Formats: sequence, structure tokens, C-alpha cells
Amino acid sequence: MVELTLGARGKEASIAVDINRRGQMAGVIEEDSGRQRAVLYDRRPVELGTLGGSDSFSKDINQHGDVTGTAQNAAGHWRAFVVPYGGQMRDLGTLGGNSSYGAAINDHGQLAGYADTSDGYFRAFSSDGRGKPVDLGTLGGRISYAAGINNHGDIVGTAALPDGYRHAFLYRDGAMRDLGTLGGRLSSASAVNDHGMVVGASETAGRRWHAFAWENGKMTDLGALIGYGDSFATAVNHAGHVVGSIRVGDERRSFVYRDGKMTVHPGGHGLYLVNAINNEELVIGARYIGKKFTASTMISSQPAAVTHGGQDLLTAIALVLLGAACVVVYRRRYRGIALSR
Repeated sequence: MVELTLGARGKEASIAVDINRRGQMAGVIEEDSGRQRAVLYDRRPVELGTLGGSDSFSKDINQHGDVTGTAQNAAGHWRAFVVPYGGQMRDLGTLGGNSSYGAAINDHGQLAGYADTSDGYFRAFSSDGRGKPVDLGTLGGRISYAAGINNHGDIVGTAALPDGYRHAFLYRDGAMRDLGTLGGRLSSASAVNDHGMVVGASETAGRRWHAFAWENGKMTDLGALIGYGDSFATAVNHAGHVVGSIRVGDERRSFVYRDGKMTVHPGGHGLYLVNAINNEELVIGARYIGKKFTASTMISSQPAAVTHGGQDLLTAIALVLLGAACVVVYRRRYRGIALSR
């Protein structure tokens, strides 16, 4: 386990949100005053600024060092941004409303996020970083949120059905596909790799939340391999290694699913928040130390107290910063979240 210094003074609360193969990291730091700032860590922390307001936070970084996230403008509205490596922050605009949120960027500079429309409903969007964002629609309801994008331009997230329930979606070739659930009413997708493997979380028939991996039309219940608690998959790399968190009560712990085995890291042996895994097997997020979050990283093969494969049940408990059935909160991971307490 390695703790990272993302703040200029090394004392701020911090969360690492993504890392590329060059070791560049996007993150967010918080001052004692509560002000949050988007940061690119490239051998040293570089603050990315805002769009005229006070706060900003990063959400994703591509292999070229381009970062997307959300920043306040002078009017106090949250707006999705992109910062090309070495360049200036650009406002991605909205879908007719006041606010937008940047969620993901691929190696071609294509972006995904969500923005409010003139009628006040959030919609998933795609963007090339320069023109107006494109509304991706819904699954028949009014609301959708994009969370991830791969290098083929496939976008995943969650969208409302006509009955108002929200399901994970995969947007490909101009069409939004409902990925279904694990037997419950709700699901949400958080990431997709270049092979089209989608990960996220779904409500089960028993009204629990379980991490899932979806591929070739089949949704696999990763939470069943853990055996208890609520679990959420947050990221997947090129090899199909999945990371996320588990929660039972107030306990939150990280998990790694790789090569058919599920590993749960007990307190002190894993990350409190799990946000990304790169193709070099680095897992990043944050630990909770001294009443504040500290950006941290570990390798995906790091051993834990208990590791089982197949359908064996794990005898550890856990989990993450998301957990509510409200997928909106699930995707707005850092908006309004205090990094220190």
C-alpha cells in the first residue's frame, strides 16, 4: 500500500480518482476550509483550476494526460470540463440547463457525462470536447447518467425506464441497450473496457446491492462470490480485472476480482474508496486515516486475510462510498462529499 501526496502542502485531504499507464493521476484535494480542487499528479501535483468559481474535481484521465471532471463557473453552476495535457480548462457546455458533469474520457478525446436540459432533467451526453454535447436519450424515462466510455466510443451508465426505475445501459452505434438487473428493480453501470465488459452494481431480488460484470449479454453476480453485504464494482481494466467495494453496516473495504478469484481486503489492508485499476494492475482510491481521506494505491494482486475462488463464500465484511439505491448519488461521487470530517 502506498499513500500519495496530491496536495501542494501534503496535508490536505485527498482522493485519487484515476491513473493512466504513464503513472499520471487525476484526483481531488480539499483544504481545511472545505474548498475542493481538481489535481493532475505528474511527478508533482498540478492544480487544474476552475471555470471562474471556487471548486473543481477530477473524474477521469486518458493515456495522454487529458483530464475531465466538473468545476464551478463564476455563476456558481457546476460545469463539465476537459483539460488537455498542458492546456487550459474548457467548459463542455450543457444540454440547455445550467449544469453538467464530466465523467469519463477515452484515448481519442471522446467524453461522456451528464447535463441538465431546459426542462430540468439530467441526460447522459457524449462530447468531442469542442462542439456541443450530444444527448444520448434514455430507456424510455426522463433521466439518464453516463459514467464510463471505452476507446471504441461505447458509453455506459444508468437510465430511467418508463416506470421510473433505472437500469444500467450500454450505448453503442447510436442505440441505448438495457443491461437488465440481477433480479431487482435497479442497476447502474460504472465502467466498460475495450472488450465491451461492463461492470457496476444491481439490486437483487432480495433487495441487496451486488457488484456485477456484464459481457456478451450475460450479467454475472460478483456479489454472490462475496456472500454478504452490499457490493459495488467501480472499474475494470483491459484484462477484465474488476475492483470495487463492499459494505456491511458502517464498514467499507475493497475487493479485487481477477482470474476467477475474489479477494476482499480487510481494514488496513485495502482501500476505503476504490476508484480505478489500470492495465499495469495499479488500483487507486483513498484510505481513511486520521478523520480524513488520503489518496492511496495498491497492486491488484495484493494479498488479503481471506481469498476464495469459485462460489466459495468469503468470511470478511466490507464497503464503499456509494451504497444508496439512488444512482445519482452513486455517480456524483465527489459533489458535496467532505473529504475530511
